[in-house]
Amino acid sequence: MNYQTIRYEVSEGILTLTLHRPEQMNAFTPEMADELIDAFQRASNDDAVRAIIVTGAGKAFCAGMDLSAVGNVFGLNESLRPTLEDMHERFDDPAIVQSVRDTGGRVTLAIYECTKPVICAINGAAVGIGATMTLAMDIRLASDRARIGFVFGKIGIVPEACSSWFLPRIVGIQQALEWVYTADIFDAQEALRGRLVRSIHPAEQLLHEARKLAHKIVDNRSPVALALARQMLYRNAAQAHPVEAHRIDSLSMFYTSIADGKEGVRSFLEKRTPEFRTRVSADLPPFYKEWVSGGRP
Repeated sequence: MNYQTIRYEVSEGILTLTLHRPEQMNAFTPEMADELIDAFQRASNDDAVRAIIVTGAGKAFCAGMDLSAVGNVFGLNESLRPTLEDMHERFDDPAIVQSVRDTGGRVTLAIYECTKPVICAINGAAVGIGATMTLAMDIRLASDRARIGFVFGKIGIVPEACSSWFLPRIVGIQQALEWVYTADIFDAQEALRGRLVRSIHPAEQLLHEARKLAHKIVDNRSPVALALARQMLYRNAAQAHPVEAHRIDSLSMFYTSIADGKEGVRSFLEKRTPEFRTRVSADLPPFYKEWVSGGRP
């Protein structure tokens, strides 16, 4: 795909995905949604990408949905009357995907399914979808200029982008409800206090700190073990009983122990840097596809 609204740049194993509509404060559009979905799917299968950093061009991260679009600004078909049954039975029907399903949710599901660690560098305003898309990213760093808001109540709509699943898990139900109810825009210090972001940095140092963290995560690490660990923590944490985690932990431990695990043990005993050889594109264990597709409609 030839991207028009984002930039896809890989350096030293780190993909920097930049939302790139700076004149519009990187306002979100259905086109941007499609490009982000493609970019995350592409990165999952690209062995040159070890980790992903997402940021915005110019002064904003993403100022929310572009409300200047003609017709339904969210890209939805107002002539339809979808039902709950449609969302189960026709979930992947193109008519539902393009005309009913929330565009932000399609993006966050693509992030959720990604096999690479994802770091968010919130460089400025992040409101509406600009805030909720960050919730599916693993670690959020904020500029001291960041302003964040779950502002949906101010325009008479509800939180989207699967944020009702992600936000309470990150900050707790009480904080999530307060931010959604009030629809206030808050600063980086409030985001840190509420545990939405990991750390705050001067604007000019934000990307440097994000890259430093990305290298700390992926350098001298097994790509397949990282991919499995990411999915295990997200998926197993939502199970009703720890035995479900035990099933997946056991399979994951078995297959990593006979692959990169052997090199990891040897390098530890020989007191040297490991040379892991597995590739996410080819070496995920045989149970992986069945496992990650099991909960999807």
